[in-house]
Amino acid sequence: MAFSSRLLSKSRQLYGGQIISQWDHAVPVRFFAKEAAPTALKGDEMLKNIFLEVKKKFETAMGVVRKEKITIDPEDPAAVSHYAKVMKTVREKADLFSESQRIQYTIQTRTQGIPDARTYLLTLKEIRIKRGLTDDLGAEAMMMEALEKVEKELKKPLMRNDKKGMAVLMAEFDKINKKLGVRREDLPKYEEQLELKIAKAQLEDLKKDALEAMETQKKREEFKDEEMVDVKSLDIRNFI
Repeated sequence: MAFSSRLLSKSRQLYGGQIISQWDHAVPVRFFAKEAAPTALKGDEMLKNIFLEVKKKFETAMGVVRKEKITIDPEDPAAVSHYAKVMKTVREKADLFSESQRIQYTIQTRTQGIPDARTYLLTLKEIRIKRGLTDDLGAEAMMMEALEKVEKELKKPLMRNDKKGMAVLMAEFDKINKKLGVRREDLPKYEEQLELKIAKAQLEDLKKDALEAMETQKKREEFKDEEMVDVKSLDIRNFI
């Protein structure tokens, strides 16, 4: 029997574990719960409700994935685009946050109560680094320079409740955005680019784990003389 057929029949559990584990890693459990503060409940009841909500969202997500043919080819723009669309459908069906929405939520919760503009900007930088995002345009440095300029004019730290001072800072930020060619109306495009970047990274991880699983399987005596299957030919639906 061909290596691919035997591999699918004999290592379903191995591949399934690898791929589901990776998918769960790439899309962590917290992805299945919109980060909204729960109503006041007793401990056991709250945990039960959280579990049921996560279970429902996970099952909904799996239901979408089972219907879609996902090609594990991170170098193929069409495959990456399709995977990103599948993940978007998952979010819509299961009522989940997108990456940009999670970032926005993190910013809102982490910066709530910060009184001054400088700490606010430094917190944004910290969030960006922790999320693995890059500042290729150097916008952060420009924003800090703008803040330095405004605070120099004010001769004191800029507080976020200083409406006049913040208006001046926002005007400086608008100049920066214009210089960098960043427009508010282009935000949906930037979000799409971010989702494609994430989709490609997840496919790369899936490919890596699938190859490692096949390498492990090929070391077995019964498979040593047979060729490995092309990762792109694998159908994730067979393993979930």
